[in-house]
Amino acid sequence: MKKAISINVNGVDTRGEVEPRLLLVHYLREVLGLTGTHVGCETSICGACTVMLDGHAVKSCTVFAVQADGENVRTIEGMATNGELHPVQEGFWEHHGLQCGYCTPGMIIAGAQILDRDPNPSPEAIRHGLEGNLCRCTGYQHIVEAVQYAAKKS
Repeated sequence: MKKAISINVNGVDTRGEVEPRLLLVHYLREVLGLTGTHVGCETSICGACTVMLDGHAVKSCTVFAVQADGENVRTIEGMATNGELHPVQEGFWEHHGLQCGYCTPGMIIAGAQILDRDPNPSPEAIRHGLEGNLCRCTGYQHIVEAVQYAAKKS
């Protein structure tokens, strides 16, 4: 039996009827067509599916779409404002904070969450904040530099 939901995604109110077992990541990708949020491990280890849910970075493979009913979601597509990259996105660009790029959207969201909590984090705090987003391609150094860059821009 489907359930009606209403979720504000990247500032746009969305409505739909979904199966209660539909994960938020699949709602974003398959129903809304927002494919920047990636499906990685589907066990919550990698963080490729990280989005902001009411200001908190969450792994959207661990949240049912019905749990986000009435909430605000921001995906990687909603990070830029008026054509200007978010400072963390710009930092990833300037400091090559990626390798294959698959986990980059989730890392950017996690980096933004770190700066929301601490506008001037130490490299250790950045690394600690990224622990739940496992990137097997990088050694995190460029990602740490990208978040530090964003901290200086903000």
